[in-house]
Amino acid sequence: MIDKQEQQYLKVHSLSKREIQDIKNHINKTWPTNSFTEVKNLQAYVIDSNKRLLVGNKIIAIQLASDLIIPHLVQHEILDYFASVEVDMNAVKFVCNGANIMRPGITNFATFKESQIVLVKDQTHKKELAVCISLVNDENARKMEKGVILNNVHHIGDIYWEMKKSIRT
Repeated sequence: MIDKQEQQYLKVHSLSKREIQDIKNHINKTWPTNSFTEVKNLQAYVIDSNKRLLVGNKIIAIQLASDLIIPHLVQHEILDYFASVEVDMNAVKFVCNGANIMRPGITNFATFKESQIVLVKDQTHKKELAVCISLVNDENARKMEKGVILNNVHHIGDIYWEMKKSIRT
C-alpha cells in the first residue's frame, strides 16, 4: 500500500508523442479490438524501474514491463472487451489478496489463448476482481482438474489500485 509520504516521492512525467505512439501500437496488438480509445496525452506515474501507471484521457493502464501493458480495474468500459473467467465466492478473498487463479475455483470460462490478458469476476455479482495473464488456453484449462490457470498481475487493493485512488483524473 502507498502511504502519503511514499506517494510524494513517486516520479510523474508526461510521455512524448513517440512513447505514446509506441504504447498505442502495443495496446492495439495485445488488447481486444475496439477496446482502445484515442489517447493524446499520457502521464506516467513511475513505481519502480519498469512498472508505471499510465493515466490519460479515457484510459488508465498499467505497464508492468516494456512488452506488458494491462488495463486498470477501474476501466469498466474497456474491461468488457476482454475474456473473463468467473470464480466461486470462496475464491474471492484469495484473488483479492493476489493469489493466482487455480482450476478448482473457476466456475465459468470464456474463450482465451495462452499468454492472453484475462479478467477474473466473482460468479454472483459479476464484478471484476483481477487482471491476469493466462498460463494455458481455455481448452486445456477446462480439461484440467487442478493447477494454476491464470497468473494474477493486478487485483483490487494492490499498489496500482491504491495509487489510482490518490490520483485525480
